[in-house]
Amino acid sequence: MTLKDLKPAQVFAIFDEITKVPRPSKKEGKIRQYLLDFAAKHGIEVKTDAIGNVAMYKPATAGKEQAPTVVLQAHMDMVCESNDKNFDFENTPISTVIDGEWVRAEGTTLGADNGIGMAAAMAALSDDTLVHGPLEALFTVDEETGLTGANNLGEGMISGKILLNLDSEDDAEIFVGCAGGVDTTCTFSYKRSFAPTDFHYFRFDISGGCGGHSGGDIHLGRANANKLLARFLYSLSMKHEIALVEIDGGNLRNAIPRAAHAVFGIDGARKEDVRIAFNLFVAEIENEYSGLEPNLKLDLQSVDRPEYSIDYNTSINIIRSLYSAPHGVISMSRDLEGLVETSTNLASVKMLDGEKVLVTTSQRSSVESRKWDIARQVEALFSMAGAEVSHGDGYPGWAPNLNSPIMKIAADAYEELYGIRPAIKAIHAGLECGLFLEKNPGLDMVSFGPTLRDVHSPTERMHIPAVERFWGQLCRTLEKVADLKA
Repeated sequence: MTLKDLKPAQVFAIFDEITKVPRPSKKEGKIRQYLLDFAAKHGIEVKTDAIGNVAMYKPATAGKEQAPTVVLQAHMDMVCESNDKNFDFENTPISTVIDGEWVRAEGTTLGADNGIGMAAAMAALSDDTLVHGPLEALFTVDEETGLTGANNLGEGMISGKILLNLDSEDDAEIFVGCAGGVDTTCTFSYKRSFAPTDFHYFRFDISGGCGGHSGGDIHLGRANANKLLARFLYSLSMKHEIALVEIDGGNLRNAIPRAAHAVFGIDGARKEDVRIAFNLFVAEIENEYSGLEPNLKLDLQSVDRPEYSIDYNTSINIIRSLYSAPHGVISMSRDLEGLVETSTNLASVKMLDGEKVLVTTSQRSSVESRKWDIARQVEALFSMAGAEVSHGDGYPGWAPNLNSPIMKIAADAYEELYGIRPAIKAIHAGLECGLFLEKNPGLDMVSFGPTLRDVHSPTERMHIPAVERFWGQLCRTLEKVADLKA
C-alpha cells in the first residue's frame, strides 16, 4: 500500500507529490515551482510576492458569489531532521512508510507539518465538486525558522476576512490562539590555545533523544542533549582542569535537541576518573529518563590529541552558562488549564569560523511581557559569561476570540459530521495567525488539522483516519460559509 491508496484520495495524492519535492526552510524554490505548475495545470489564478509567498484564487461555485471570501493558509517549508547526518534534504525526496493507521518517514521528519495543510488547500482548489464561496489560498515561506513569509506578506496577496490556518496537529480540536516567540543568540569569542600535551582526550556523544517540537512538546520533559552535555562537562570541570576542543549540539531553534557532542581533555593521570564519572552519569540519566527516552544513548571514547583547544577561561564560561541556562516550561497559563504559558528552548550550540561559538535559544509565551522577561533572563546570564547577545524581532501571539463566528462554524461542521463537539483551545507553538491579524485586524481566524505526533523529529507521524476527518471538516466548513452573505 502507498499514499495514493489512502483516503481521501485527492488529498493523499497531492501530499505524496509534496513529499517528493525538497523544501527546507529558506530554500523553498522547488516547492514554489511545484505550486506554480499545479496552478497552471488546473487553470488556477496565481501570483507570488517579493519574499516568495504564493497565493492562488478560485471563483465561487455558481450561485455562491455573494459569500465571504475564505483564505486557506499553510506554509511551504518543513523542519529537516534526520537520524542520518548525511541525508540531503535539499535534493532527496522523503521516503514514506504506512505503519498501521499512521504515515511516517524512513528516519527523517515526514513534513506533514505543514505538507498536509498544503495538500488539503490544493485539493480544495482543484475539486470542482466542492461547494464554496470565493477561495484564496496562501502558501508562505520560512514559517519554521522565522515566520519570514507571514512577516513580509506582499500587499494584495489576500483579501478575505475569514482565514482557515491548516497547521494544527490535533483532530477534534480547534485552535483560536497561540504563543508569541523570540529567538536569542549568544556569541562567544575565544582564542585558540595549544592543546596540553600531557592531557588525555575524549569524545563524549549524546544521541537518540526523542527531541520534538520546542513548543508543542516542551511540557513532556524530554531530554535536551545540550543540557545533558553541559551537565557532564560541568561536573568534570568542578574537579579537573578541562581543555574544551569541540562542542556541538542541536540544529533548529524550534526543535528540542536530540543529539550533542564535545571533545575535551583532562590531565592524563586522571583519565580513569573520567571513565568512572561517565559510568555514574549514565546511571543517573538512565534512571531519570526511564520510560521517557527509550533510545537515548551516551558514549565516551578516547581520541587523538588535537593541536588546539578553546582557551580555558572561555571554555569554563561556555560550560557554566550552558549548564545554568534555563530550558523547558517556565510557567503555566492561569486562564486555560494545561496550556504552557511561557517556555524556553536551549536549541543549539555551534562552533563557527573566526573562533566563535554560537548558542541559540528560543522563547515562547502567550503573554508578551513574559516572553521578553525570559528572553532577557537568557540575555543576562550569557552576558555575564562574556557572550555578545542579541534578540530577533520575534512574532506576536494570537489572543483567543471566543466570540469568533468562524470558530462556531468550524465546530458545528465537525460535530455535524462526526457527532463530537471539538475542543476549543490555544496552542503553545507559534502560528502565523498573530502576524496576519497584526496586518489585517479584521480577520476572523481558526486553526485546525489532523493528528500529528513527534513533529520536528525523525519519528514524526500522521494519523490516517484523522486526515479524512480533517478533510471532511474543511469541506463542510466551506459549504457552510458559502451559505452566508458577505
